[in-house]
Amino acid sequence: MKKVLVTGADGFIGSHLTENLLEKGYEVKAFTLYNSFNTWGWLDSLAKEKLDQIEIFCGDVRDPNGVREAMRGVDMVFHLAALIAIPFSYHSPDSYVDTNIKGTLNVLQAARELGTERVLVTSTSEVYGTAQYVPIDEKHPFQGQSPYSATKIGADRLAESFYRSFKLPVSIVRPFNTYGPRQSARAVIPTIISQLLAGREEIKLGALTPTRDFNYVRDTTAGFLAIAESEQTVGEEINIATQREISIGELAKEIIDQINPKARIVCEEERLRPEKSEVNRLLGSNEKITRLTGWKPQYTFERGIAETIEWIGRHMDAYKYDIYNV
Repeated sequence: MKKVLVTGADGFIGSHLTENLLEKGYEVKAFTLYNSFNTWGWLDSLAKEKLDQIEIFCGDVRDPNGVREAMRGVDMVFHLAALIAIPFSYHSPDSYVDTNIKGTLNVLQAARELGTERVLVTSTSEVYGTAQYVPIDEKHPFQGQSPYSATKIGADRLAESFYRSFKLPVSIVRPFNTYGPRQSARAVIPTIISQLLAGREEIKLGALTPTRDFNYVRDTTAGFLAIAESEQTVGEEINIATQREISIGELAKEIIDQINPKARIVCEEERLRPEKSEVNRLLGSNEKITRLTGWKPQYTFERGIAETIEWIGRHMDAYKYDIYNV
């Protein structure tokens, strides 16, 4: 099997993708963010027999030399390393440019120099902004409604330019909202679940009317693999979506009903996005990924939520449920 590198392997989706690649028999190198505590993020939660199979490379995606070294001898790169929290991008947009745009450029440049066989660059449904039509397909216009989404648009277009200019075998993978075990409380689903499991009866949230298309993380990683293993996806940008939308208010009610039906929702001002920055509707089309790879979601929303509740219940020490995680 091929040797692959996963940047951002210490993160939520990256750690699941690393596990999935191991299960499929790939030789995996995990690029994790260097820190003085020598922590490997969510990879630290894997069983020792799995960790022993992974080659860990600690570095920083913003460093072109480290990126090039990590990619040496690798056949395929799954580039997931990014800053993703939208509220923090209002506070520190420079860091998003450095990580999301320059970090992606470092991966693309190294792949070009080293002759990497495949590069998968991770995008986000946030690049579309509020839906101008639904379901949102890959021809939908882009709209930078936050510094985060603007930097992801920039990274995507860099990836496209390297395919068109240098024939670099790039695919742009665009998951809609992903949830599941190991997701931090900066995301809405863990925020709701952790507050409920902590016994709170007032659940603090931001806007309740926006809708999202939620992928369970195992479906998202299966989408990455399906795209990686198809020659038809080279040079393409491809949604991973369920084609089902749910409002944040309906989502909260679903989770509340499963954990504590007595709880109620409180809208907190600091959790609201600026009016023109809020993405009011996301509903993705999965026609292209299904046509090119045969991928289809395997998890119902109800099953995915139940598994997420169960996991967070066993890992409440990882959640600071009493503060707003930006």
